[in-house]
Amino acid sequence: MIDWAHFPYFSLAALSIGLAMDAFAVSVAQGACCRPGMGNAARIGLAFGVAQGLMPLGGWALGTTFDETIRDFDHWVAFVLLAVLGAKMVREGLHGDGEAQPLFGWGLLSAAVATSVDAAAAGITLPVLGAPVLLACATIGLVTAALCFAGVLIGAVSGARIGRKAEIAGGLLLIAIGAKIWVEHQFFGG
Repeated sequence: MIDWAHFPYFSLAALSIGLAMDAFAVSVAQGACCRPGMGNAARIGLAFGVAQGLMPLGGWALGTTFDETIRDFDHWVAFVLLAVLGAKMVREGLHGDGEAQPLFGWGLLSAAVATSVDAAAAGITLPVLGAPVLLACATIGLVTAALCFAGVLIGAVSGARIGRKAEIAGGLLLIAIGAKIWVEHQFFGG
């Protein structure tokens, strides 16, 4: 039987979904406000997926550069970063203004980068997860692209209300992953 608590790919999948939720929420809002077709849904999904897939590399590089320095408290860093990011997403999901403008060109690029800053911060935690970094970045990018593509289509059908709920759920998921990392390292020598 698989020990899911120590299976890095399960944590990676959960991290990927959690990180994708803010971009998913924006995508749902885009679908609700603009009713774009399949081509524009693919464009939005690709932009968010590429940004989310590339940004963790910067965080990972920072984390590995200072590996020796932070090894004794990396689980605290992971917990605090993911908890802060998660709390920010929950707050924005609860209190966001819900106003969406059509995203094209620089606006789309700016939104993709803005929603992937959390992925850069989470990239610092990738060595703690134990998954290969390139696989982790590819997974984060692909999950984000797929969810954003679907989010645009869902938003076109159901409106922006689901986007806020997804952002709240994603924030709670990031907090849970941070707590899992902290508990494993603090009590089980992970």
